[in-house]
Amino acid sequence: MTQPLIIIDSVTRQFAKTPDLAAKLANRLGAHFEPQVVHAVDSVSLEIGEGEVVGLVGESGCGKSTLGRIVAGIDNPTSGRILYRGEDVAKASGQRARHIALKVQMIFQDTLDSLNPRFRMGQTVREAAHFHKVVPNSELDAHIDNVLAQAGLDPRTKSRFAHQFSGGQRQRIGIARALAVNPELVVCDEAVASLDVSIQAQIINLFMDLRERLGLAYLFVSHDIGVVRHISDRVAVMYLGRIVEQGPTEALFADPNHPYTQALLREVPRLDNRHASFNPVSGEIPSPLSPPSGCHFHPRCPFAMDRCRIEPPALKEIAPGRKSACHLND
Repeated sequence: MTQPLIIIDSVTRQFAKTPDLAAKLANRLGAHFEPQVVHAVDSVSLEIGEGEVVGLVGESGCGKSTLGRIVAGIDNPTSGRILYRGEDVAKASGQRARHIALKVQMIFQDTLDSLNPRFRMGQTVREAAHFHKVVPNSELDAHIDNVLAQAGLDPRTKSRFAHQFSGGQRQRIGIARALAVNPELVVCDEAVASLDVSIQAQIINLFMDLRERLGLAYLFVSHDIGVVRHISDRVAVMYLGRIVEQGPTEALFADPNHPYTQALLREVPRLDNRHASFNPVSGEIPSPLSPPSGCHFHPRCPFAMDRCRIEPPALKEIAPGRKSACHLND
């Protein structure tokens, strides 16, 4: 087997809330308030191969966007490692660190806020390629025009500002900006969620076309299970900071193993099931400030046992290429 492009190795990310003035004063008076800690990502391990599309799904607030930002180098893990072609990203320095940073790019959900409103479109796409000297200066204009064409944009519109484009065109600008530095992996954080359905299809087809032509790999973060099924080779299901199941897309959709995955897929509308009544997953998502002990899903799981309330289940192989974190598999 070839070495994975990216290895996410036991990555954890916690955010400590800074105490406000009242809490600081109470601590000085001896109250000893403990700082609040958000457990956004909890010991996640995942691999992404060259040219592979890995879908990351889960309910809002489960930590999937935070994990995507860590993979893209925008945020740092509290513990654990990100490996690029077997090399620990955190230990790289100088030119090597810059090279690795360019090889993993991110496309954001908000097509307007992710673009500098004071930059013209050409400047937005050109900036990183120029700064990092991706191509010689004499070839830069041709390189940017080629990148814009690959993203489905007319190079003659380079002088326009972001607000002069539609939502779908702004997302193409974000794609072109990522392509300008010749990445190998693109993290797509809800990259089509804010677009009309017809535009979503165009952007998804563009992603697939770029994968075919450039050999790109994607970490596709989304809550839209239908889109993830269409675009992904493998799917990882995340719940309250943990990966609870992962495997090849068709195998996971045909026979979900984890109770949470089963509940998610049961609620996906289908044309052949139009008259069915849908029952959402019972209960509320626990707070990441105080996640449940043992299996995080046990307060909402209809199959929960005493063991589930005490012991966190390990993510173990249940079939070739498939893993699940559930005590029922024992």
